[in-house]
Formats: sequence, structure tokens, C-alpha cells
Amino acid sequence: MSRGARWLPLAVMLSAAVAIGSAIGAGPAECLFIFKPLTTLLVVAHAWRRDGGVPLVRRWVLVGLLFSLGGDVALLWPQQGFLPGLVSFLLAHLSYLMAFTRTTRFAARAWPFAAYALVAGGILSQLWPGVPAALRVPVVAYVLCLAAMAAQAAVVWRASAHNGSARRAALLAWGGALFVCSDALLATNKFHGALPLASLWILTTYWAAQWCIASWLKPREFG
Repeated sequence: MSRGARWLPLAVMLSAAVAIGSAIGAGPAECLFIFKPLTTLLVVAHAWRRDGGVPLVRRWVLVGLLFSLGGDVALLWPQQGFLPGLVSFLLAHLSYLMAFTRTTRFAARAWPFAAYALVAGGILSQLWPGVPAALRVPVVAYVLCLAAMAAQAAVVWRASAHNGSARRAALLAWGGALFVCSDALLATNKFHGALPLASLWILTTYWAAQWCIASWLKPREFG
């Protein structure tokens, strides 16, 4: 294992801990503006060190992470930045979809799409009364992209069940599921009612999702 492979997970965890502590009021509020984008940049560094096996796969994952970074920055201002953040993460999910479909045909298996359609529909139906009219179209578009991304991640996992990338593909499926969980928590907190320690659960599942997606990329061979 290279030196970078050893320190990056620890750096992500420490940076995330400082950001989350700041977000829940256990540290200076200013730290969130530094350590929230820094944590995602460290996940970008993790992905950058991997080659993905197929150049387009790595490229689209990196694009998705950079759009996510833009969303992280926008959501530092939860009210004014919500719509720009939503658009940034929508573009991130479309980028991830592009990466996932470079290895496995879109919707090659139907059941993950059916399962995530049920999950997304159930969550949206519960939150719908609290979604402002001006945000309903962007929210529906976002949910569709998020569910499709998570479903395609599961498709890649099942298609890789009997080859050498099975373990990494399982991480990818977890990444999609954790992203759905994180966004469901965020949406519940925003449109339904405040959750206790919301930032702790939202950010923990969010960065775990991003780490899993980045870890799907094939490790680079260092000589």
C-alpha cells in the first residue's frame, strides 16, 4: 500500500469530523467553510490516484465529484444556495451515471430501478406537502436522477458479481444507497421537520457515499 493510500482515509475522517462538529455546534462555525469543501477535495484526491481501468470512467467520476464540491460550497448558505446546490448535485448524479454506463448498459437489470423507484416515490410522497411550489419541478428532476444513479450502481454491482471487480462494485452499490439515505435525511430535515443532529447523519452518509463511489475506480499500479 502506498503512503497516499494510508493517509487519505485518515485525512478524510479527520476533516469530516471537524466539519461535522462545526455543523452541529461543537466547534467554531467558521471551520465548516474550510473543512466541508476540504473533505470532498480529499475524496477527489482519492479518486485522482486511481485509474478506473477505463479513462472515461475515471473522468466522469472526477467530474461528478467536482460538481459535488460545487454543491457543497453552495449549501454552506442553506437558503440562498439550495437551488444552485440542487442543480450541482443533479449534474453530479448525471456524471456518475455516465461513468457507470461506460462499463454496464443502462438499466441492464430492471429490479434495481423498480426498487429505487418505490423508495424514491415513497419518500417523495411523504415530503411533497412541504416542498414549495417553486421547487417542485427541480426536486422531482433531482429525485429521478438520484434514483437512477443509485439503481445503475446496483446494476453494475450485480453485473460484476463474478469477476475481479466484485468487491469494488459492491462498494459502488453501497455508495448509491448511502447517497439516497443522505439526501432523504436532508430533504426530511428541510421539508418535513428538523431532525436531531441532522448534519451528523446527513454528512456522515454523504461522505461515506462519495468515498465508496471513488473507491469503485480501479487502483492505479505504482511501480
